[in-house]
Amino acid sequence: MAAKLVTRCSLLMQVLVFFLAVVPDAFALPINRLKSLTVIKEVNRRGPYLGLITVYEPEENAFFATGAFKPHKTHPFVDLSGRRFRVGKIHGEKVIYVRCGVGMVNAAAATQQMLDLFDIKGIIHFGIAGNANDSMSIGDVIIPKQFANTGIWGWVNLNSTTNFSDVVHLDIASYNVPKGEGTNLLGHIGYSDEEFYSALGKPNTAQPLFWAETSKHWLHLAANLEGMELEQCVNSSLCLPHKPKLVVGLRGSTSNIFVDNAAYRKFLVRNFHVSSVDMESAAVVLTSLSNGFPVIVFRGLSDLAGGQSGENAISKFGPLAALNTAKAVVQFIKTLQ
Repeated sequence: MAAKLVTRCSLLMQVLVFFLAVVPDAFALPINRLKSLTVIKEVNRRGPYLGLITVYEPEENAFFATGAFKPHKTHPFVDLSGRRFRVGKIHGEKVIYVRCGVGMVNAAAATQQMLDLFDIKGIIHFGIAGNANDSMSIGDVIIPKQFANTGIWGWVNLNSTTNFSDVVHLDIASYNVPKGEGTNLLGHIGYSDEEFYSALGKPNTAQPLFWAETSKHWLHLAANLEGMELEQCVNSSLCLPHKPKLVVGLRGSTSNIFVDNAAYRKFLVRNFHVSSVDMESAAVVLTSLSNGFPVIVFRGLSDLAGGQSGENAISKFGPLAALNTAKAVVQFIKTLQ
């Protein structure tokens, strides 16, 4: 019996050695994750924190350029699932910052991970966006009160029955050029509600939701930022024609679409009355609300979302819009103390 047990143990050991030889990195991810989770446990002992989320590198660069973020001396960051969560303070307020990546999946995943693993008391999302509001200008910063996911579509055939539960319809034939020439077989697009699951609702039961509202008490505090000084110039030779302003209480549109089309921009404004278009905000807001956390969004207007003549201005004025947004966020955090 003892001999058989020794033989089995020997065989198991040989299999393990063979597995590690063939797949040398098989245990690298779990070990790294375990190390990160250990650091997170230590970090959480000093919580709670404000969760800060940007999208891509130019926004991150603008945020760090403010000089307001002071990294934690012992645990300045935690790497998890390919993202770097940075731990520190802004004006004495404890924060955890992450760059989520472009698109709604990235935004929702990073937000959920932050809420699940860290001791978070609320989410501040910020970055740049396309300007859909002709009363606003490039460089302005908006803090919307509502966001909609305008990317949940039902795309149906030309003669299909209309779904009356749709919020809005986009009839493709309305954009035929020249008008009245031929039949457009692309039919129409119906915009649908989100299925919203909430920690405050009945388990396993979704509620239809189109407009997701950011936290009213934070919006009220953010209103004190209106009139703050924002940057007008990218450099000494490139300036905006008007002094940028900060506005609270508008609407934003989010989808996995980079909008740079004048006709679609007009459609969104006419039907949804939005002032900004981006690819992440609604995902961050919905994820935060679903988990029962306060959330607010700051977006700097970097371009006209197709409303311009010529090239999109994001490469020229994107960094300036990102800097103005980051400055507004830093000032908002200061008001929370």
